[in-house]
Amino acid sequence: MEIRVLAIGDVVSDPGVDFLAHHLRPLKREKSIDFTVVNGENASGVGLVPGQASMIFAAGADVITLGNHTYDKQQIIPMLEDNQYILRPANYTARAPGRGSALYDCGRYSIRVISLQGRCGLNYNCDNPFTVADRILKEEEKATFTLVDFHAEATSEKQALGYFLDGRISALWGTHTHVQTADEQILPRGTGYITDAGMTGAVVSVIGIPVERSIDGFLGGVRRPHQPADGPYAMRGVIYTLNTATGLCIGVERVDVR
Repeated sequence: MEIRVLAIGDVVSDPGVDFLAHHLRPLKREKSIDFTVVNGENASGVGLVPGQASMIFAAGADVITLGNHTYDKQQIIPMLEDNQYILRPANYTARAPGRGSALYDCGRYSIRVISLQGRCGLNYNCDNPFTVADRILKEEEKATFTLVDFHAEATSEKQALGYFLDGRISALWGTHTHVQTADEQILPRGTGYITDAGMTGAVVSVIGIPVERSIDGFLGGVRRPHQPADGPYAMRGVIYTLNTATGLCIGVERVDVR
């Protein structure tokens, strides 16, 4: 038996959420998707609010993962505590609200989703994502499939974690940098991998921000509040085909819906 998992990259601001709402379910039908994970940590520009989380679930997400902006919108905290389908990075301190890993019973198979955050270049006081992933895999209940969203800045850190977990998880995809990479592959021991799944937001933008505003910032202009760029928009991600007999990946396909 095979299943198909869809991972959607960072959804950026309300226009990204709206585009997801219009295009996710048609894509799932077209590609016969069984399980969908959406990174929603930029849904409000920086952070996620409960109304946006509800919209992302209504659009067709089974699980929402977060990242370095998890707590930028404090109103999401009660939902993080109550809803096991929203995951903040597992390598945050145990005192941080929410959970970073969960096991989902899908009937004929089970899926564990793990959210992790990188440490290179993000300057956040997180535990080591490598040791935390290793601990979860050794100590938590086993699943038919294990999926990892690695929210990280450095390509090297993403690649290294992919190889570190190769053969022990079904698939790993990177998020956070918002630019879809062209290195989708099956690693030597059977784990599906891509360095970054991409972004759901404005095509003509700098990671979702208006081009002129971003350039002005790099030229030394005054930092201004986040503003999403105008359309056209795209929804980017990756599809993994997984084998229930082995729990490993047998196919990887990039997604770019315009």
